[in-house]
This record gives sequence, C-alpha cells and structure tokens, in this order.
Amino acid sequence: MSDVEMLLKGEKPWIADAGLETVMIFLEGIDLPHFASFALLDSREGQAALTRYFDHFAKIARDGATGLILDTATWRANMGWAAAMGLDGADIRKVNLAAVAFARACRDRLATATLPVLVNGVVGPGGDGYRVDRALSADAAEALHSPQIGALAEGGVDLVSAVTMTYAAEAIGIARAAQRNGLPHVLSFTLETDGCLPSGQSLQAAIAEVDLATSQSAAFYMVNCAHPTHFRDVLVGPWTARLGGIRANASRQSHAELDVMTELDDGDPEEFGALYGELAHLLPNLRLIGGCCGSDHRHVGAASRHVHGH
Repeated sequence: MSDVEMLLKGEKPWIADAGLETVMIFLEGIDLPHFASFALLDSREGQAALTRYFDHFAKIARDGATGLILDTATWRANMGWAAAMGLDGADIRKVNLAAVAFARACRDRLATATLPVLVNGVVGPGGDGYRVDRALSADAAEALHSPQIGALAEGGVDLVSAVTMTYAAEAIGIARAAQRNGLPHVLSFTLETDGCLPSGQSLQAAIAEVDLATSQSAAFYMVNCAHPTHFRDVLVGPWTARLGGIRANASRQSHAELDVMTELDDGDPEEFGALYGELAHLLPNLRLIGGCCGSDHRHVGAASRHVHGH
C-alpha cells in the first residue's frame, strides 16, 4: 500500500503542521504581506525558518510513529489574491512550483522507512478565510482555483487540501479542479463559535451539499480555524464518519476578536491536546491532526500524545 493510500484509507495516523503564518509573524518576527507564506521562499532567512518549523513536526511524527503531512507554503498563492500582491497567472504558477520544490526537498530529507511524508498542496480561499466577503459560484470557484491546482499537480504534490473554506460552493469548485488534475483532495471548513460555517450553514449540511455536487470525490473532510470547544457539540450522527482531520485554533476567541488582536493568543497547549483526545472519541475516522491559527509544535505535540497515546 502506498503512503497516499495509507492516508486516504485511514490505515495509519498522521500529523500535520500548525499555524504556519502566525508562527512566522509572531514567533519568528517575519513580515508576511497578506499572510502570504510563499514570501518565505524568497530569502535564505525565510527558507531557514521554514526548515526549522517543519523539523519540529517531523520529530513529533517520529516520536509518535505517525506519518507527516508536509504542507506547501501556498495558502495565498491563488488567482483570488494575485492582483493584491502584484502577480499575474505566470507568477502564480512560478510561486506554486517553487513551493512544491521546497516541500519535496524537505520530504526527501525527512522521510525514512518508518516516517512516511506526503507533500500536501495547500489551497486557500480566493477571499477572506474568516468571512464570506465575496461568494463565487462553484463554476467560478473552479475557474479561479484551476491555475494554482494545475501548478501544484505539475510540481508533483501527493494531494491537495482546501483549507479555511467559508462556504460550500468554493469547496465544490476546488474539488472539481482537483478531480480534473487527477489529485486526491481533502476539503476543510472554517467554523464559527457556534460550530457553523461563516456562511451560516451547518457543517453537516455543507458536507452533504459538497458530497452531492461532487459524487463524494473528497477523500475526507476537516475542520480548521476554530477552537475545539466551538464545534465539539455538533459532532453527532453518522455524517461525522466523513470527518477525517482536525486542525484547530489555539485561541478560544472568535474570528472577529482575532482579527483585531495585535498579540498572539496561543491558548493552553496541554488543554488543546486533551481536547483533541476528546474529539478522537467522537470521530471514528479521524486520521489526521494538526493545528491552525495561534498553534505551533507544542500544541500538535500535545494533541499527538493524547490522540496517539505516546
């Protein structure tokens, strides 16, 4: 069985990284215009920071006998954000290819016979990840995201993950673009403090809508960019079998509160880990855990200890 099949079929536990952008800005002191982490690839300092960052998670994976999902630094590298950063389609292709090349080099350095590493092409929203600032149709979302997903496929990622999705139609468009490029894909939704998407739709309804529109093409779904206490109470019913990953925020604050904060709220890493242990009991097919805003290797390490029992 290949490493990708082990992830898709849930044959092995995996960890992912944490809040890359918040770690770089608040802990490493590196400015990321528009939260665009691909800017790190432009300097030796940035590349060194990325290397240190992923080395932490490789150690956690080795200690926990899990696999490692190694993200590309491409959350903002799509055509929805290109104009704001002075980029065109050719630049977006170049940025994504460079990010995949860096991730593949990290994979080649870190992977061993007992530590499988998958390169995950990260696709972020064409707009804001906290709110629905402009809602696209599924067709428009597919067109918007196709250049990036095509470049990620060209670069040689193992799968793509759409993260911080705020409404269902964008996730549908990304899934269709991934299908056209022959890429396994995972879809992850941002949730508010009430456990619903920023669009107001319930998580259960969003998953059902996307599954219906895409013939259940996603390998599984994830929740990200919300504290575990914001959504644990909605994880009830057979539909939760489609949830295979959690990448939560460290902070209990709402998105509106986080948006105006000038200091990092990294919460309590040990409590974060214990809450993941509770979530693992609610989600029968949980196979991937990581973090989102405000979290770092301490949070993911605690989560891995509580979920994987090491």
